[in-house]
Parts: sequence; C-alpha cells; structure tokens
Amino acid sequence: MFDITSGLLRKAWDFSSGNLPSRDAIAELLPRIGLDKVGWCSSRLTFEIAGTELDLGGIGKEYATDRAAGICAAMGVRRGLVDLGGDIRVIGPLPDGGPWTIGIRHSRNPAPPMATVDLVSGALATSGDYERFVEVEGRRYSHILNPQTGWPVRGLSSVSVISLDCPVAGSLATIAMLKGRDGTAWLRSLGVRYVYLDEDGNFGGTEPTLNDPRPIR
Repeated sequence: MFDITSGLLRKAWDFSSGNLPSRDAIAELLPRIGLDKVGWCSSRLTFEIAGTELDLGGIGKEYATDRAAGICAAMGVRRGLVDLGGDIRVIGPLPDGGPWTIGIRHSRNPAPPMATVDLVSGALATSGDYERFVEVEGRRYSHILNPQTGWPVRGLSSVSVISLDCPVAGSLATIAMLKGRDGTAWLRSLGVRYVYLDEDGNFGGTEPTLNDPRPIR
C-alpha cells in the first residue's frame, strides 16, 4: 500500500482546485503505478512501462528529520528535539532527565491536543487528512491515495506512530491510514506505540488521551 510509484497520481489530483478529477484521468494513470513495474538489479533501475515515476515525498521529510538529528548528535548535542512540520526526532532527555512531552493535535479541533506522548529518544511522525484535501458536497477527499484505486482512503482521519527512526514511524503511520479502519488493528499487531483519530471523531491508541472519558483502544 505504501507505493513510491503512486506519486504519479498528482497529475490527476489538484487539491487546490476545489474539484475532483475525472475517473478517466485516474484510470489513465493506474497502469503505470505499482512496484511490480520497477526492476532493480545491481544498482540498475528499470521501468517496465514508459511514464512510471518514483516519488519519495512520503518519507522525504522524515528522512531529513533523522539526518538533522544525526548531524546535531555528531556535533555533540546531547539534548534536543528536531521538528520538521510535525515529524519529530528526540535527542536525549530534558536537562532534568525527564521526557519531552509532545502534544498530538486533533485534526478537526487543533486545541487542546487530543493526546500526549513522552519521549526521551526516538521519533514520532503523523499522517492525516487535514493538511492537503478538497471538500466536495460536504465530503473530504485527502491527499492520501490508494495506489490500487487512485482515490483517497477512508476510515481514519489521522495516525501518529512512535518508533526509533522517523522514516519508520512515518511509513507505519501512512500505511495505517491506507488500510482504513483496519489500520489500528494492524498497528496493534506490530506492538508499536500509536495514537489515532477516526472519521467519526473517536480517538485512542497506546498513549494517554485528553478530554475524553472513553477508554484508550
């Protein structure tokens, strides 16, 4: 589901236009999407179909977050936090030895946070439907697109994952979004820390939730 050839769908989707693409425009792109159309042999990359592309935007910011933290650590920084648009990597605890407390925003009601995460090391990344989307007739269509159908996924509104590395956290969060309502059970089966919000406004996960009497799920 996390397919680095699916960036080609941007040719059909313009989330600033206020309009949906035609089904024909999406159907025209789908034959060029799929990792089965990419070959790799001894550092030689080949494409089975002309017009296939690779787009690493899905983990680019997360990779940059880890690299920035690595450079800081190499320069002797022992305590710090790198935040690139919500993709976070922690370098050691606070000066008093305590954890950094990071708030997870509610995608429909940004303040206060819906949950908090305590970290002394590691990374946190979020995938959601609230940064790039188009609303048509009261329905939200997000930029997280199913590579098999070319259409936005449904079921979850946001997923945040905690892992040792930011690209791993970001990949898991996006894959969970792509799995829809099955995404939370999948994360639970992996044993990772996570927080989610579904399309019905229910939220939970493994981390403490705020301002909500319902149990964590």
